[in-house]
Amino acid sequence: MSDQSVLIIDDEEMIRTALEQWLRLSGFATHVATDASSALARLDEIKPHVILSDVRMPGLSGLDLLKKVRERMVPAEVILITGHGDVPMAVEAMRQGAFDFIQKPYVPDELVTSLKRAAEQALLKREIADLKRRLDGGESELALRLVGSSDAVERLRHTVRELAHIPADVIILGETGTGKEVVARCLHDFSPRAKAPFVAVNCAAIPSELIESELFGHEAGAFTGAGSQRVGKFEYANGGTLLLDEIESMPLLAQAKVLRVIQERVVERVGSNRQIPLDVRIIAASKVDLGAESEAGRFRADLYYRLNLATIILPPLRARGEDCVLLFHHFLGEAAKRFGRPAPSLHPADLDAIRRYDWPGNVRELKAAAERFAIGLDATGRSLAAIIGPADRSMPEAAGGLADRVAAYEKHLIETELSRHNDSIAAAAEALQVPRRTLSEKMSRLGVRR
Repeated sequence: MSDQSVLIIDDEEMIRTALEQWLRLSGFATHVATDASSALARLDEIKPHVILSDVRMPGLSGLDLLKKVRERMVPAEVILITGHGDVPMAVEAMRQGAFDFIQKPYVPDELVTSLKRAAEQALLKREIADLKRRLDGGESELALRLVGSSDAVERLRHTVRELAHIPADVIILGETGTGKEVVARCLHDFSPRAKAPFVAVNCAAIPSELIESELFGHEAGAFTGAGSQRVGKFEYANGGTLLLDEIESMPLLAQAKVLRVIQERVVERVGSNRQIPLDVRIIAASKVDLGAESEAGRFRADLYYRLNLATIILPPLRARGEDCVLLFHHFLGEAAKRFGRPAPSLHPADLDAIRRYDWPGNVRELKAAAERFAIGLDATGRSLAAIIGPADRSMPEAAGGLADRVAAYEKHLIETELSRHNDSIAAAAEALQVPRRTLSEKMSRLGVRR
């Protein structure tokens, strides 16, 4: 039995039977209802992923059904079918949250494609909701802060839970934007040090001549311009956690002094001989392999060995599968709440754009894209693909004879127009000056996905 279920609602028995048989052959689990009222009464029982409903029926219409499904916050997508559709009705259906609006007569393969994407969207929403409620206590909070369902993120959460209660220094490695500071804060917040300070220092942002003063502090008059006493980051983080971000950028001389502080757990302010005892956990973060840097002589090997009690390696977003979509949903909801705006819906073209993009800036770039989308850049008519950086649409090299090359060129043109028009088949057909049915048939023959 498929894990994607569809509830078919139509008052005509012949249509119900035909749809049920076709969808079962296409791999869906199916349920049927003769009217909207009986369908609403069965939603809690059958829990469909997609509701496929006719618009004009006795009693409640398809639009009435859509409104009640949204009011009850049913975790299912709604696709409406009508033989009497027009533009105002379609606009109203999409405004109320319909996933798609299909007019009879429709191409069966096109309907199946829309259903599969709607089911995929419903599964995704349920997975996000499950992440928020399946864990208890502090673990649920950790799942909300380290969002994802991939094996890599599951392992990361387990590692953070284990290391949080072990008073050991940690190295966190990962590309820019993978969330090294987020993980460091989790290590602190879920540890016995949670009520003490968490201090983050970006070593790359401190001029080399000031780094000792920043880290260790100084006494008044210790050097020109030191008019008053200053507490350094090590001392300020006493009892808590100190994050040394981009530690690979720290000058070698400063690394030697940091090594002594870590070994002795005492610090001396610049210009003072008084040793101040320290109880601080050190977390070092780097976007490069510190082991390789130490072998190349660009990072002190003794400091690396002292810090390397435990290492956490963060995977890039492109290696985390569906996590990119989960994270986009998560940040979109956060941004919409912060900006006081309703969260815009994500359509199949948007989900494809999120998956296709490599996210070179990782989670940081994805979060910024979600915030721009929440602000309303989509209202200008541009797709999400235009906001985050569309996939490469350059003409691919085609092998084979003339027929194969023509087919590859046709596929390229169709994909380009679909991308340009936010995956709207009607708009792409108009731009290519072909009937919509002809375009749908070509898409099916050429393997073009919406």
